[in-house]
Amino acid sequence: MKKLGKYSMGIGDRFGRQAGAQLKAIIDAGKKGVEITPVWNKSNREHIIIGTEPADVRKEADEAVKAAKFKKPYFVDADHINFDTVGRFIEASDFFTIDVAAYIGQRACEEDIKAFMKKAAKYKGKLRIQGIPKPFNITSAYLKKVAEKYLFATKMAGVIYRKIEKLKGAGKFVTEVSMDEVPDPQTPAELFFILMMLSIENIPLQTIAPKFQGRFNKGVDYVGNPELFALEFETDLLVIRHAVKLFKLPENLKISVHSGSDKFALYPHIGSIIRKYDAGIHLKTAGTTWLEEVTGLAMAGGEALTFVKEMYKSAYEKIDELCAPYADVIDIKKERLPSPAEVMKWDSEKLSSAIIHDAKNPNYNPDMRQLIHVGYKLAALRMKEYLELLDKNKDVVSRCVYENIYSRHICRLFGIG
Repeated sequence: MKKLGKYSMGIGDRFGRQAGAQLKAIIDAGKKGVEITPVWNKSNREHIIIGTEPADVRKEADEAVKAAKFKKPYFVDADHINFDTVGRFIEASDFFTIDVAAYIGQRACEEDIKAFMKKAAKYKGKLRIQGIPKPFNITSAYLKKVAEKYLFATKMAGVIYRKIEKLKGAGKFVTEVSMDEVPDPQTPAELFFILMMLSIENIPLQTIAPKFQGRFNKGVDYVGNPELFALEFETDLLVIRHAVKLFKLPENLKISVHSGSDKFALYPHIGSIIRKYDAGIHLKTAGTTWLEEVTGLAMAGGEALTFVKEMYKSAYEKIDELCAPYADVIDIKKERLPSPAEVMKWDSEKLSSAIIHDAKNPNYNPDMRQLIHVGYKLAALRMKEYLELLDKNKDVVSRCVYENIYSRHICRLFGIG
């Protein structure tokens, strides 16, 4: 079976130009003793908007790896696929993020619910998990509620997994199950029974992406109480360790944190907890690379700076259209956005510092950063011009991409000095 490394990072690259800079950050982390498996990921929605194919991601990853003489494992992720969209990813991908969020809350048939409750009956009463101070109180009513909410979703995960397995071949890919794009977080007790359901489906999942409390807005820091998140994260980790033994799940099963880029308030907690338990982590950082491309173009000045200003103007005017698909993962207050007329007067330093995620800089504007984050389709509408600008300003853009992933993300998460 293809096996994902202990530490891994999703490094999306929407326009296919930054794999080299991303991989350099991974290689430099390795030189510091932190081995991270790179996973290039791109969703079906992103492919449709930009007009690319999964084979393009595979080609970019392979070429970057070859150019860097990188000899360690790497993967290409079919990100957030479902039964209808998985087909186009089969050939190019060897990592599949099975997204069951849309199935959560759909009720399984009565026969399946009864069969699950019968298997889970042995856990009624006080469910104790090593390391968690208080036991979970499990009743028949609770089991039925969990089954009604999650059983159909996990059975659909099984259907999708078996479709991939049939077309790709057993053991030739890594499986993740994601359920993060929903309104309510899963509780640790729910996660325990979700893992039981997935084991019944015989899915050899190596990562699972739950929904956590607080807000994981795109491209900006965590909104919520980091201490409460840390408690939840540690409890989920202990649940997974227990479930691995109990349900014979893959030993390397680990938590995947989606929309994980820029959550700087959480990295010290996540890093401390995974070191405490010698546990793995998968962190998805896809959109942050696109933001660094925009930052680099703003820094470059001239026609590149003008392009960024024009794109911001379009994003400002189309804010409702751009934000609608991301309503659960952004929080933009239009009154906090600078007007396009104002931005047109800004120089490179003013505009780039508004976008760069540096909370200590008074120019930093998280609302503006989020709007640009969801505005990548506007660059796609001017694709030829945008790619030419990236190529002309390769050095400054690549430097931004590298510094962001290595210094702001890897070093903070893994405690590299």
